[in-house]
Amino acid sequence: MAVPPLLRAVIMGPPGSGKGTVSARIIKHFGLKHLSSGDLLRDNMQKKTEIGILAKSYIDQGRLIPDDIMTQLMLNELKGLDRYNWLLDGFPRTVTQAEALDKECQIDTVIDLDVPFETIKCRLTARWIHPASGRVYNLEFNPPKVQGIDDITGEPLVQRDDDKPETVTKRLQAYDTQTKPVLEYYRAKGLLKTFSGTETNKIWPHIYTFLQTKLPDISQKDAATPR
Repeated sequence: MAVPPLLRAVIMGPPGSGKGTVSARIIKHFGLKHLSSGDLLRDNMQKKTEIGILAKSYIDQGRLIPDDIMTQLMLNELKGLDRYNWLLDGFPRTVTQAEALDKECQIDTVIDLDVPFETIKCRLTARWIHPASGRVYNLEFNPPKVQGIDDITGEPLVQRDDDKPETVTKRLQAYDTQTKPVLEYYRAKGLLKTFSGTETNKIWPHIYTFLQTKLPDISQKDAATPR
């Protein structure tokens, strides 16, 4: 019996596009190993590894982490996943990183979440949190009973700096500038699969159908109706 080739996938999308939700569903249904550059960076910084200390020095100065540091971090981690199907999230972010990745392994597919920036802006700027508990409210679909007040404690809610309109705009512009060339790079190779929409729940069934052509669904229940 022939062993199906392993799937090497990348997921891309601006901050707030639903990448986390989609990645979690892909893992649940198709059993891919998920490798997030953000998670890996935080883990290395927490453990104070050599790369973690180096990366933190750039972040503390408000500078982008250089391509070679990010590439080394991700490729080291991928060495342990050579027998698994995997999904990369947050890497590659530049064409240089994409080229370095190509030298090490053959990417099969790049899932691009194309969500309008206006939708993302509404989504992110509608998010308010209760700092003490970490409870998250969203003015669009999960608002507090009283505007600006936590339901349980009656304490004021705050908006994270990352979710303030001016910051969201900057983050989206930075993504656009940095990542568009990467999308073009993969489009030219015929690997880019773009899924457009404004709601994750409506985009997901299309991604699910697409991945079913590559891998079997391993989740036992509700296999017929992807959630």
